[in-house]
Amino acid sequence: MDKAQEANSCKLGDRSTSDVTVRLSNREGRSEWFYSHSSILINKSKFFADRLSHLDSTGCIEIHCSDFDYDDHVSLLRLLYLPENSVVDSFDSVKTAIGILQVAVALQCEEITQSCIQYLEASPWEDKEEEEIIKAVSKLGPVAIPIVARLQPVDLSTTRNVFVSAIRFAMSIGGPCLPFGDELITSAREQVEYMLEEDDDTPLITADDEVKLVVKTGLSKICSSFEKEVSSLLLESDLTSEAVEDRVLRILSDLEWTCNILPKMDLMKEFVCNWTEISGNILTVVADRKLDSVMWGLKVKLIEVTGKVLEAVGYGNVILPPACRVQLLKSWLPYIRKMKPLLDSKGNEELGFPHKMDEDLCESIEGAIVSLILALPSNDQAEILADWMNTEQVRYPDLSEAFEVWCYRTKSAKRRLVEGLDKIGNAAVSL
Repeated sequence: MDKAQEANSCKLGDRSTSDVTVRLSNREGRSEWFYSHSSILINKSKFFADRLSHLDSTGCIEIHCSDFDYDDHVSLLRLLYLPENSVVDSFDSVKTAIGILQVAVALQCEEITQSCIQYLEASPWEDKEEEEIIKAVSKLGPVAIPIVARLQPVDLSTTRNVFVSAIRFAMSIGGPCLPFGDELITSAREQVEYMLEEDDDTPLITADDEVKLVVKTGLSKICSSFEKEVSSLLLESDLTSEAVEDRVLRILSDLEWTCNILPKMDLMKEFVCNWTEISGNILTVVADRKLDSVMWGLKVKLIEVTGKVLEAVGYGNVILPPACRVQLLKSWLPYIRKMKPLLDSKGNEELGFPHKMDEDLCESIEGAIVSLILALPSNDQAEILADWMNTEQVRYPDLSEAFEVWCYRTKSAKRRLVEGLDKIGNAAVSL
């Protein structure tokens, strides 16, 4: 009788044909005897083959199990009696396969080990199961490495290609993503943010020249589209239409998202420069009388995005020449100063008016403006502060801190100048 026929004729627990007993026990006192067949055990397990080579007169092999893997040992004994090509199909869950795999490795059952690996490598995992698999594989060594092939780090080039594709979707560089559209864009943005996120180790992707070029191209495209969309507002016959404002806000939201990821790629200066470049046209349109009583959502969102630009420049994260910093302030300070009281007034007049500058936004913009002013040449500071004090809306932004510092610096500078002239005069007399 060959091995296949013998395996088919033998059944686990068949006392009439059994020639060896396997006893499983644990510390809780649970114990079971399994009537087995030495031919099966020797053929399927090197552990059993070794034990059977010097079996005592009791004809019993005893295995001590832990409280956690007792059932896995029982399952493995049953699997020993299955044909090799049926083992994989017998698994009913990832959890079962993980448990049996650990026992199979311990008892040196190569066929069952390979079947477990094949099942786990091909099966989908839940997050909790993935953690258990990683823990198990770390104990099993190289034999189980194929299971975690999906978790192995890929080479930098492949990672970059995936990231670039995600960036293209996230920034809509390749056009609309039909039929999924917004869902795919949202998903791509979430993954881009995750890939750039710095954790205890390192970010998944580092922005090299190729990646930066793609992002710069996308940013330029979005800025151009936004400028065109805003300019077209003056041609619209009905500016009260929500669809018109939503169309503009959609692109502005794209810009805002881009602004949030650029600091992680050392590209915030690109955003600041692009925003500064289109600011003149944007403010001209928004200041038009046709938009006096409409587009409040757009007006607030413009302030929010500008706030990010002011923070980047004001706190030294983006370095610009003095003339550019002055231009940035002169462009947006009057707009912010005008819009704050208008928004407050609308909020008081209309119950539930949704568009407002909240306290955090006001404080962050005010702090950034003060910091930005104090880093300008003193004459530029004086000009901006004089303009601030000559306006009716002196309450916001409150530049009194900047004014106090300017006064102190100006007085100190004059004192240093006088002291310097006195020293020069005394030196001349002594000669």
